[in-house]
Amino acid sequence: MSRFGNIFYLCLLFGALWGAISAILITLLALFISGHPFQPQVTAGAVAGVVAAAVLTGLVPAKRTPAMVALAVFVFVLVLTLASGATPLGLGLETYPFGQLIFTILLGVFAVQATNLTAKNLGPGTERRYNVEVLCLRFLKGFGLVVFTIAVALPFFVMVMMSLKNQQLLLSNPLDFSINFAQGTEALFRSYIELFTQYHFGSYLLNSAMVSVATVLITLFFAVPGAYAVARLKFPGQNFLSRSILLIYMVPMIVLVIPLYAIFSQLGMRNTLWGLMLVYPATTIPVALYMLQGYFRGIPAELEEAGLMDGLTRLNVIRKITLPLALPALASVALYVFMIAWNEFLFAFMFLDNVDLYTLSRGIAELNSSEVPRQHLMAGAVIATVPVLALFLWFERFLVAGLTAGSVKG
Repeated sequence: MSRFGNIFYLCLLFGALWGAISAILITLLALFISGHPFQPQVTAGAVAGVVAAAVLTGLVPAKRTPAMVALAVFVFVLVLTLASGATPLGLGLETYPFGQLIFTILLGVFAVQATNLTAKNLGPGTERRYNVEVLCLRFLKGFGLVVFTIAVALPFFVMVMMSLKNQQLLLSNPLDFSINFAQGTEALFRSYIELFTQYHFGSYLLNSAMVSVATVLITLFFAVPGAYAVARLKFPGQNFLSRSILLIYMVPMIVLVIPLYAIFSQLGMRNTLWGLMLVYPATTIPVALYMLQGYFRGIPAELEEAGLMDGLTRLNVIRKITLPLALPALASVALYVFMIAWNEFLFAFMFLDNVDLYTLSRGIAELNSSEVPRQHLMAGAVIATVPVLALFLWFERFLVAGLTAGSVKG
């Protein structure tokens, strides 16, 4: 087979695709950050990607040193500039010159590194069908990762940038997400300051935290023994109960709101946080039961039987053996339940009328009006998102560490 076989030509194709994708992504990033009307040079990016891929993947994998990668980046930037008529981002180099230089280099690094990772350990001398399939799968995996990252990060990026703007700048250029740091900290975070000083967001956060934590505790208190009973104990109707746990989700929540509204009004619990602390666990306990019973079934029954033979009671077996082994599942369920309670809106909207009792989702809904600036709504969305994100990152260590905990030792 020729030195330049299928692998090499596929690398050129994927280099062109990564060049075009990089041109779109980085140019849009430059547009958002700088506010200048940049336009993606897709054709020029594809041409530069082909040339850079030829420079990089024409070598055997062992010769692709960091110096060669840097050379490929330089070649990409040079070809992109020439192919686009000295407008690598769609505008002349005299417009935003230093910024264009930074974003153009970033564009080249992204395209070349993506091509390099796609063709890792593949090149001349590796022309086999299996390697061709690996090359294609790597590109699809990388492309999917890019799309997923953009879908997740772009809304959060827009929220943060808009929350730091003022009303005049938002109305003059909605696509300009550049930040003027010279205006000072107080002006930059004015939206957040006004949310806590004028819109009661401190009490909203406290209310949501109280309701969410209470929901987690109540849910685990009932779900743990219930899931253990379904997974381990033998009783009439066990299989039916195991399969019907999630039947409550076949009933739309909007159908339950009206009767619950009437009942809670008669009991005097409609405009209270206690009402939400009763309703939320009713909606989260079934899914917690379903998740935990599957995990409990995966724990070897021999461990619990050994504990019973050593004289432990069933409750001590659960406390000393089952629950320590189930920490990853408990952490997952707790985080999931917390997110449900933190973000729930329907019941909070129907049951709460007192502003001092609003949860965060209910309070953010009040910001969605023509009388409140858009940047305040974005700031509220950021405030609602950050605690859950931080909690997830903190819980992640327990989720990962618990995967190997409790293994049977010989």
